[in-house]
Amino acid sequence: MKILITGIAGFIGYHLAKQLALQGNDLIGLDIINDYYDVNLKYGRLADLGIPQPQEGQKIPSPVYPNLCFVQMDLTDGEGIKNLFQKEHIDHSPIDYVVHLAAQAGVRYSITHPDAYISSNIQGFLHILEAVRAYPVRHLVYASSSSVYGINRVTPFSEAGRADHPASLYAVSKRTNELMAHSYSHLYGIPTTGLRFFTVYGPWGRPDMAPFLFTQAILQGRPIDVYNYGKMSRDFTYIGDIVEGIIRVLGHIPTGQADWDGIQGGVSPAPAQVYNIGHGSPVGLLDFIEALETELGIVAAKNMLPMQSGDVPITWADCRALERDTGYRPQTDISTGVRALVAWYREFYGV
Repeated sequence: MKILITGIAGFIGYHLAKQLALQGNDLIGLDIINDYYDVNLKYGRLADLGIPQPQEGQKIPSPVYPNLCFVQMDLTDGEGIKNLFQKEHIDHSPIDYVVHLAAQAGVRYSITHPDAYISSNIQGFLHILEAVRAYPVRHLVYASSSSVYGINRVTPFSEAGRADHPASLYAVSKRTNELMAHSYSHLYGIPTTGLRFFTVYGPWGRPDMAPFLFTQAILQGRPIDVYNYGKMSRDFTYIGDIVEGIIRVLGHIPTGQADWDGIQGGVSPAPAQVYNIGHGSPVGLLDFIEALETELGIVAAKNMLPMQSGDVPITWADCRALERDTGYRPQTDISTGVRALVAWYREFYGV
């Protein structure tokens, strides 16, 4: 298969690219490498994939994975994205699948930098949709988020539940992506699947997320900030389980529901699907911190703080639809996942 992965220097994109490359697929990876968080971590992921420090616009092959090439490109460059698809289609071989993971991440950052979410997450996704409309692919899989459930209190979160009370502009941008994908599936027959990720963690994880922040602060002897006084739960999902789920979804191409009547709900006639992808069992924030403390052998000093704007007290994924359709069933428990995270952190940062 020939697969385009956007956001390849990101947490999930890096792990997915490595697994797909090991399986022998031909890969093109895109990333702008912005400075939302430490670019050295992004370059470190690329280096582990065999990609030297890139220059914008150049297609760079990996000497480690000969079937992998990298292009530094901004998704807001609509002409550049379409030209890339055109060049592959004419000069090489058509792209079979697209996994669109690139986005401006972060719930809290969206409060202070709202423009970034309109340009990167909405305009950028439009350029991907237009490219696959012009140069059709077998399946477009894209990243959504558990944030779309917003202030919904009905748990576990189900795809059939409400997703119209967002708590942040980040959530708005991800729900907008789902609606955009459905419209393109309906209008042009493009098979699309959105994945609502639930608190992904593990080696090479994002430094703006709690698992990384807690690990770093505890090892540096600094107190950790614990919001809502610790009365929070998250559906922590290990990166290895997420990657397996994405690969399963790639091969499960939606066809739509032919007998849909527009009254009873469910999947529409368009070849568009949305799945939750999480562990399916929320863990209390204090319990997660305790697992980190156990693995590190250090008791954390804790700043107990009120809830932050844009945050929610619980996330909990109902993954029955994904399991039914693809056989997805996460296997990694918190202690195993935390052990892998801490081992990587110590090695990468020389702690």
